[in-house]
Amino acid sequence: MSLQKKKTPMREQDPKERIKNYKEVPFGYTDQEALMEVERCLQCKHQPCVDGCPVKVPIPQFIQAIKDGDVVEANQIIKTKNSLPAVCGRVCPQEEQCEDLCVMGIKNEPVAIGRLERYVSDYNMERGSDKSSSKEIEKMKIPELKGRKVAVIGSGPAGLTAAADLAKYGLKVTIFEALHDTGGVLRYGIPEFRLPKTIVDKEVESIKELGVEIKLNVVVGKSLTVDEIFEQGYESVFIGVGAGLPRFLGIPGENLNGVYSANEFLTRVNLMKAFKYPEYKTPVIVGDKVAVVGAGNVAMDSARTAKRLGAEDVFIVYRRSRNQMPARSEEIHHSEEEGIELRLLNNPVAIHGKDGCIDKMECLKMELGEKDDSGRRRPIPIEKSNWVIDVDTVIIAIGQNPNPLLTKNTKDLDIESWGGIIVDDTQQTSREGVYAGGDVVTGAATVIKAMGAGKQAVESIKDYLLNKKDNK
Repeated sequence: MSLQKKKTPMREQDPKERIKNYKEVPFGYTDQEALMEVERCLQCKHQPCVDGCPVKVPIPQFIQAIKDGDVVEANQIIKTKNSLPAVCGRVCPQEEQCEDLCVMGIKNEPVAIGRLERYVSDYNMERGSDKSSSKEIEKMKIPELKGRKVAVIGSGPAGLTAAADLAKYGLKVTIFEALHDTGGVLRYGIPEFRLPKTIVDKEVESIKELGVEIKLNVVVGKSLTVDEIFEQGYESVFIGVGAGLPRFLGIPGENLNGVYSANEFLTRVNLMKAFKYPEYKTPVIVGDKVAVVGAGNVAMDSARTAKRLGAEDVFIVYRRSRNQMPARSEEIHHSEEEGIELRLLNNPVAIHGKDGCIDKMECLKMELGEKDDSGRRRPIPIEKSNWVIDVDTVIIAIGQNPNPLLTKNTKDLDIESWGGIIVDDTQQTSREGVYAGGDVVTGAATVIKAMGAGKQAVESIKDYLLNKKDNK
């Protein structure tokens, strides 16, 4: 019997229907579809897919468990390394990581690892069997660490991952979260149609059941300092506050009404729960014509959200070509299915308005030159190629930097010129006992990379505490 060359397709909402709602676009695998897909795994002895995973999920092993008919065991295998599998099964860019190294993918399409991870997580969540094995957790506990206190600042993917792994070692962990609910970018940045908030709630609940305490509405750097955290008896601190400070283009007209950062735009929609009340399109007034500047996943999220808020015409304006777009191929595909137009090799140079409100956006056509430091061909302006597009709303989605509130109010913490915390290869900062990871270190990146940094920091914190002179 020959192996299936292409991934088992995943059924999706019709594009004409889904732009009217906030329900998930892909439906996920059925039992039969999952079994079809696991047959494609070659069970390679050298397991290159695991090397490509930032949190080192035992991929062939969980796939084999599905094949053996034990989806509960598959979940336990994933949970040994990944505390947020239902999240990763939906938003992780597998095609750039584990699936990129899949041996099956050399001649055919790679195994749909992400879709299978989602299948396992959803299967177990529906049956209430999604918790980590208590026996396995008990095995991980280190007597010398039991009851010792560690603080985690931020409850996004890096913070949640770090908190879960620290708790498994027997440490007493407290998360300090600035906002009124947990999840960070998972709750406030990613749209409901890509990551339902009920999924985030369930993942967080599983972490709380490990004994992690979460304190909300605590703004470290303002209402509480890192010094005061240490004074409360915490022996180490992990900073995972993400990157919440938007970048702008620095062009005329960005202060006009109708110009948003993607960060503000998506946060407003998620905070005001447009997905619960689709008939009230009020979180952000977008008008009929929306231009989104940028071509990453956040840009796609913004464009697709604008469509669901009632915009007739939505454009992605990007200064490079299609094959240089940083968004996941799936997100680009879904965007185009939903009627979003790509205006590539164009760069905004000014935003024009009437009576303080946005009216038009002026762009300059670009061409690609030699490769730059990123390895991509550099976009070069074409002189006198200016053109104008009518717009009611412009959303700037060109990345974010860390908010300086915490870093500026923490002593002896070295930071980059752009605001990122400087760490060594163990995620340790310039201050003893303080570690950091995720977007606050790298700038805006992926959920799974933030999780990987959180896991690496945990191993460093464990070693630091075990080696402390006053180790009890």
